[in-house]
Amino acid sequence: MKITDQVWQFAEPIVKANGCSLWDVEYVREGGEWYLRLYIDKEGGVDINDCEAVSRAVDPILDEKDPIPESYHFEVCSAGLERVLKRPSDFEQFMGRDVLVKLYRPKAGSKECHGRLVGYDNGRVTLESAGEMVTFEPKEVALVRLTVEF
Repeated sequence: MKITDQVWQFAEPIVKANGCSLWDVEYVREGGEWYLRLYIDKEGGVDINDCEAVSRAVDPILDEKDPIPESYHFEVCSAGLERVLKRPSDFEQFMGRDVLVKLYRPKAGSKECHGRLVGYDNGRVTLESAGEMVTFEPKEVALVRLTVEF
């Protein structure tokens, strides 16, 4: 089982007990260092106190379960307004919202497409962009992220 799946299993009940939901678990290497990040969310938004409470509650469980052999940095963060959509439930929750789709290779001369999310089916993403429907196949899509205009 992947490290992120293991951490998700034991962290999710702790996150819920702290009044939040677990959005994502990420284990990545950045600048030669490993980072384990929990992204949390809640109605009305997450603040620093939520992140601190979850961090304090999960940290001893990480020490006890020890799912990661090498040294790493542990962080708890807000999922953010411009969060990445990954699971089918993410797409369902934000249907009709503005998103940015980043592609692995250019399509119609661009590797990015902004639009309103109007469809999701087994990894296939459909946007309404500039008055047209545009569908991207799963193999084309590198990332889908919510966008917010201020």
